[in-house]
Amino acid sequence: MMENKGVEQLIEAGLPGSKVTVTGDGRHFEAIVISAEFEGKNPLQKQRMVMATVKPQIENDELHALSIKTFTPEQWKEQGGV
Repeated sequence: MMENKGVEQLIEAGLPGSKVTVTGDGRHFEAIVISAEFEGKNPLQKQRMVMATVKPQIENDELHALSIKTFTPEQWKEQGGV
């Protein structure tokens, strides 16, 4: 069973410089990912970038479900994030 911190570390390793917050119950997770890498990308491209960081865990069903919210640093500020 995956831990929230483990999912965070996988995404951060795959998207260096990103800020990641993950919540979940060990099978279903929700990730908020803030990365400058998302600049100029459409929502689907951003989702794919994040999913690529956890692809092996999804394929072996270690990670069952991941809901993703993506933001550039600028978008995150506009949302009121810090």
